[in-house]
Amino acid sequence: MPLIVISGIPSSGKTTRSIELKQFFEEHDKEVHIVSEFEQIKKAGFEKNSFYADSNKEKHIRGLLKSEVLKLISSTNVVILDALNYIKGYRYELFCGTKANRSTQCTVHAEINREQAWTFNTSRESEEEKYDRATFDALLMRYEEPDGRNRWDAPLFMIFPEQTLEKDAIYSSLFKKPPPKPNMSTQNAPLSSTNFLYDLDQVTKKIVDGLIKEKSGGATGVIKIPDYEDLCIDISDVSVPQLNILRRQYLTYSKMHAPDPKDVPNLFVKYLTASLK
Repeated sequence: MPLIVISGIPSSGKTTRSIELKQFFEEHDKEVHIVSEFEQIKKAGFEKNSFYADSNKEKHIRGLLKSEVLKLISSTNVVILDALNYIKGYRYELFCGTKANRSTQCTVHAEINREQAWTFNTSRESEEEKYDRATFDALLMRYEEPDGRNRWDAPLFMIFPEQTLEKDAIYSSLFKKPPPKPNMSTQNAPLSSTNFLYDLDQVTKKIVDGLIKEKSGGATGVIKIPDYEDLCIDISDVSVPQLNILRRQYLTYSKMHAPDPKDVPNLFVKYLTASLK
C-alpha cells in the first residue's frame, strides 16, 4: 500500500537510505520493492551523464518509473522509489497516483552539503555511476527541494548522512494513518455499457416527464410517481426547469458512480427529494 518517495541531489545517499528502509520494513514482515532510477537507466542502455542531458530520455524513464510504482502498489507492499525526483510536478503526479489507489505516501529528503556530495561522487568505485562536473552542477540547479507544507511532499522526513533515519516515525505515517480519500481528479470513471447509459437516460426521463405532466395538470403536495406507484415525492415547490437540471446532474453523477440498474428509479427519486429540500 504505502509509497516512499526518496528525493535528493546526486550522491546524497538515496540508495543507502532505500536499502536501510527495505531492511527495516522486511524486519516488520512487510513485502518491499525498490524501484531504482539508475537500474532503469542501465536497462534502457543509456549512459548516465548523457541521459540527464536529454529531456526526452528523462521523460521516458520517469514514465517507466511511475508506471512500475503504480503497478506494484497494493494493500501489502511497501514501494520505495529510489530516484532524484527533483521535479515538484512529478512528485505531485506520484501523489495523485497513490491517492487514486487509496495508498499512503511519505517523502524522504536525503540532504547533504554540496561539496560533500561531490566528494562522495568522485570516490565511487564504478565509473558508470559517477556524474561528471557539468551534469552534477546542472542537476543541482534543477533540483526543486521537497516542502512539507505541500500535501504531495508531506509527511516529509529530512535526513543528513550523519543522522539516524526516523524509521519508526516513517512506519507510523504509512501504516497508522488512513490514506487520503480519492476525489474526482484522481478517480477513473467506471466503465458503463451503452445499454446502461441508455436505460439510465430513459428511466430518469420517464420519471421527470411524469412529474411534469402531473404538475401541469394542477397536482400539488405529495404524489405517487406515474408507473412507479411505490415511489412518492412532494412537488409543491418544484419547477420544470429544476427537474430538468436535477436530472442532468444525476446522470453525470451516475456515470461516475454507476448504480445497479434496478435501483435507479428509487435512487433518482431519493436524489430529487434530497435536492429539493
